[in-house]
Amino acid sequence: MKNISRAMSFFIVFLIYVFAAGAGVGIYLALPLSFWLKLLIADMGATVFVFIFSLIFKNASVYDPYWSVQPIVIVLAFSLREEPLSAVHILPLIAVLVWGIRLTANWAYTFRGLGYEDWRYRMLREKTGKFYPMINFLGIHMVPTLVVYGCVLPVVFTFMENPAFNAGSALFFAVSILAVLMQGTADCEMHAFRKKGMGGFIRSGLWKYSRHPNYLGEIAMWWGVALAFVCIMPHRWYLIAGAFANTLLFLFVSIPLADKHQSRKRGFEAYKQNTRMLFPIYKKQK
Repeated sequence: MKNISRAMSFFIVFLIYVFAAGAGVGIYLALPLSFWLKLLIADMGATVFVFIFSLIFKNASVYDPYWSVQPIVIVLAFSLREEPLSAVHILPLIAVLVWGIRLTANWAYTFRGLGYEDWRYRMLREKTGKFYPMINFLGIHMVPTLVVYGCVLPVVFTFMENPAFNAGSALFFAVSILAVLMQGTADCEMHAFRKKGMGGFIRSGLWKYSRHPNYLGEIAMWWGVALAFVCIMPHRWYLIAGAFANTLLFLFVSIPLADKHQSRKRGFEAYKQNTRMLFPIYKKQK
């Protein structure tokens, strides 16, 4: 796959996702089940479709944009059911679209083509050996799909049940937008740092006080959505499970992997001692 150009790689990935979305919509419309269950099965079906192409191209990074594209497709599809849209629908729609478009744009900016695979997947392939196909399907593809499904499900219930808007929901949706701005700022700072080619650790902006401000933004985004939903539909409080699972995924998988990768650099232990893991708050230097 190294001979496929970056432009052609973009086109191939675009087609994969168009057909995956079509497959998901077809599955959803064909099933005579509750909307949340149909959506779950359709989402998993679309993931299987993407997984097949990750096998064809021998590259699990084919799945990478699914994390941000999936919620965009879901919220846009359900927003078409409502006419006209009220504030209780518009705010979560804006939050998810801004988040998804920004994250997808960041993926596109860093996408090198189908000849490149994320270092985490290469590491898992080397470490798990014959078990990698199962790790690839479950850990790289299906688990993230289920987590983001759980995160976006409160928004889907908002469209389906039309709850009353209140100030609490507006406040927490504002938290989501601020979280997206944090992510965007952190990513821009990191891109600028990498362009300088200095190596080492970024010690400016949000990264001066946090090792993972981009991950903090991701966690805060979905807690904002979840708590906004609780404000308007408190009887369905259990749907915060998606935000909770997302937090666990970052705390126990994404952050440890990133820190382990960074630990290969000289001076990591001092950097870790002097910089907080998530919250960008000054830490007394040791």
